[in-house]
Amino acid sequence: MRQRGKGASLKSNSSSSASGETGNQENNGGRGSDVLKDKNVVLIATRSTYVVFTLFVLVIYGGWGVYHYQFESLPAPLALEQVGKRGFSEHEAMKHVEALTRLGPHPVGSEALESALKYVSEAAEIIQKTAHWEVNVEVDLFHVKSGANNMVGGLFKGKTLVYSDLNHVILRITPKYASEAGERAILVSSHIDTVFAGEGAGDCSSCVAVMLELARGVSQWAHGFKNAVIFLFNTGEEEGLNGAHSFITQHPWSDTVRVAVDLEAMGIGGKSSIFQAGPHPWAIENFASVAKYPSAQIVAQDIFSSGAIKSATDFQIYKELGGLSGLDFAYVDNTAVYHTKNDKLKLLNSGSLQHLGENMLAFLLHAAASPNLPESKAVESDLESDQEKAIYFDIMGTYMITFRQRFASMLYNSIILQSLLLWATSLLMGGYSAAISLALSCLSLVLMWIFSISFSTAVAFILPIISSSPVPYVSNPWLVLCLFGAPALLGAFIGQHFGYIILKSYLARTFIERRRDLPANLHTSLAKLDAERWLYKSGLVQWLILLMLGNYYKIGSSYLALAWLASPAFAYGFLEATLSPTRLPKPLKTATLLIGLSVPFILSSGMVIRLSATIIGTTVRFVRNPGATPEWLGNAIVAIFVAAVVCLTLVYLLSYIHISGAKVPLIIATSFLFVISLLAVWGGVVPPFTEDIARAVNVVHVVDATGINGGNPEPVSYISMFSTASGDLIKEADHIGEGFVCGRDRYLDFVTFSVNYSCWTDKKAETGWLKSDVPAINVVEDTRGENRETQIVIDTGVSTRWSLGINTGEIEDFQLKDADSEELIPLGEKSSIDGWHTIQFSGGRKAPTKFHLSLFWSRNGTQTTSARDERLLRLRTDVVDRVTQPVEKILRKLPPWCSLFGKSTSPYTMAFLSSLPVSL
Repeated sequence: MRQRGKGASLKSNSSSSASGETGNQENNGGRGSDVLKDKNVVLIATRSTYVVFTLFVLVIYGGWGVYHYQFESLPAPLALEQVGKRGFSEHEAMKHVEALTRLGPHPVGSEALESALKYVSEAAEIIQKTAHWEVNVEVDLFHVKSGANNMVGGLFKGKTLVYSDLNHVILRITPKYASEAGERAILVSSHIDTVFAGEGAGDCSSCVAVMLELARGVSQWAHGFKNAVIFLFNTGEEEGLNGAHSFITQHPWSDTVRVAVDLEAMGIGGKSSIFQAGPHPWAIENFASVAKYPSAQIVAQDIFSSGAIKSATDFQIYKELGGLSGLDFAYVDNTAVYHTKNDKLKLLNSGSLQHLGENMLAFLLHAAASPNLPESKAVESDLESDQEKAIYFDIMGTYMITFRQRFASMLYNSIILQSLLLWATSLLMGGYSAAISLALSCLSLVLMWIFSISFSTAVAFILPIISSSPVPYVSNPWLVLCLFGAPALLGAFIGQHFGYIILKSYLARTFIERRRDLPANLHTSLAKLDAERWLYKSGLVQWLILLMLGNYYKIGSSYLALAWLASPAFAYGFLEATLSPTRLPKPLKTATLLIGLSVPFILSSGMVIRLSATIIGTTVRFVRNPGATPEWLGNAIVAIFVAAVVCLTLVYLLSYIHISGAKVPLIIATSFLFVISLLAVWGGVVPPFTEDIARAVNVVHVVDATGINGGNPEPVSYISMFSTASGDLIKEADHIGEGFVCGRDRYLDFVTFSVNYSCWTDKKAETGWLKSDVPAINVVEDTRGENRETQIVIDTGVSTRWSLGINTGEIEDFQLKDADSEELIPLGEKSSIDGWHTIQFSGGRKAPTKFHLSLFWSRNGTQTTSARDERLLRLRTDVVDRVTQPVEKILRKLPPWCSLFGKSTSPYTMAFLSSLPVSL
């Protein structure tokens, strides 16, 4: 046995023993303790700086590599000659996208939408003529006179969405000689209409194009089907899912649907991924078995269903109203262009349509030939059916895993019980010292989270001060890594290091008390090694807690907690662990980290990067009520998300740094990245928005007639500009000129939302509209008494898109009819938000503009005197296909980094405001 003399340094990287003496002690069953009594032995616990930084490089490049392979590797687009009659050709689908985008924006009520409908119907008729001779292809041009959606969940709470004069194209494919197939159908749905601000290459001309090409291919296969396939090309989706609602409630084919598939876009291009499935697992399980390029993450479903994303798709109608199960797909690349001018053809990635088309064609051919479509149309809600919910995720876009919640619960419970048993056994054998060590290692976790969130969130308050835009990273998402990731990592390390110091001090004292036979100069080094191990194991505790919570609440993405717990725990148990309290600690092996993190990084790194990009992109429309949200809030959400990712995924890696020489270089490197990125933002080197990634704004010619009832004889007219992205508009107003004044002096109530901060100008605002365009609210009868009833006629003039707020503090119930006395909204209980129920109406060019509203007053008003709103009705009407001359001039001067933004609650470029007071 060899010994080193006094002052000798036994340095080791993580794959070797900390000292020859420690290793010999273990190899000789503890006899090495005689050697360690030699006072000349010196043990230095250290790890190579190069090893630590190599691990960081592997994490960064490995995570990016997984993301690229999982989400950016698209199949080559194929031509019709390559796929034949029965295959899917992106080249053919792109012809449809090009034709639809050439029409420009085509919202409900526009002439362009009529042209788009004509194009789709003609393409459907060509499919009908060229179908296989044993296949029936029916094309139905479905006209909806009127309807009302009074769903109360999610975005529908406090609203009734009324629609009129909508047109859809419906194509049904069935085998000629299997008449029973028409009684069971798979629905594939998307929408033709776009918002007024963009041509809709992604949302959702790409979906319509995929459906037309799918229908062409399916029409050549359907002679062997056992079920029908229905393709629904609807309109009105952008105004509140009205197309899907009208089909489910009014079309006779809706009763035959057993499975619904919705195609959507929250961006443009990339891989179209499944972000909602169920409630019955049949569809997702069958998709997983046949998809060529599977892309599906239940994490997205958990986030979407939580309400964190304020949006809805047609799938909600099919699931909640139709009682159907199925799949919901969406493109989410470049989500910052969603509903803006940049949803354009040139940003649609090559291979995007091929990816979705091949996956969908394989699924439809399999599903349409299956005799086992789900029969039940009831939405599952009891405990038994909840246990049958599918958990699903893809592995690098190549393989797809699905299993039921029942199996997941058994697996999670097993892992949780085993983990608790191991921890209990370890603590019992380790005694009081082990329990204190565990508590102090958990303290390091708490400090890590506190410091990481604090450092990262501090940046959220700095950015609005030094930058022209509070969100300067939208067009360059990599900035988030430097602006928030660097301080989050630095904070996590510093917080954990404080915990490490406290833990090391405690362990050094325990070694002195417990192992008095060891040389005094070994106590500190051994404490460092033991503290490192406890920090690693604290990461296991963190993920064990998350797995327990996820299992309790039946969260589908709990499989990630399982991976981050089981894989590192297995690596530790296989290479490191012992329950014997007498063995002296060694440095953690590098192999332990590499083996332990390989599986969870493959499963989650790509998804985390994609989710980060989506969150960053949504900041351009983060502010739902312009001016009502603090400028730092959006940044704070991004900062907390980044800090959480750092603390959750790097907790094991950070534990390797504390005994290495990488501490100072890590602090310097993260500080350098942060300072450089901050200087780039402060100096304007990196623009927050570009022509392709634009800031979402709205320019509206407002004619405000709300003051007429207060004695003002004439409406007030002005041009208003506001933004759904954080930050003021002074730079944009200066760029435009035209006398814009910015501030909070002109509050705007658009019924569906409010504007607290805006820019406005009165320059030539009196032109472009007539008094006859102003909507009229006339009281024709007011019967007072115990049961007060008021009859009102509303004339929306030239508008077929309007929003009406009804004061439910004064009105108990109401009924709405059109001019022909057709009931649109019946009497019955109405939900409300903040004392108001809102009617959102949208219709085609032939939709009615005169309505009868019956108001039934509450016997005892629910509003207190101090909170009483003096308005009984609030009305906003929008004019489609009209841009006044002053607005047109402003739009021409609008900076290239800005784009109009459209959504169902936003006004068009011309809006009229009116109201009716409570004191009629």
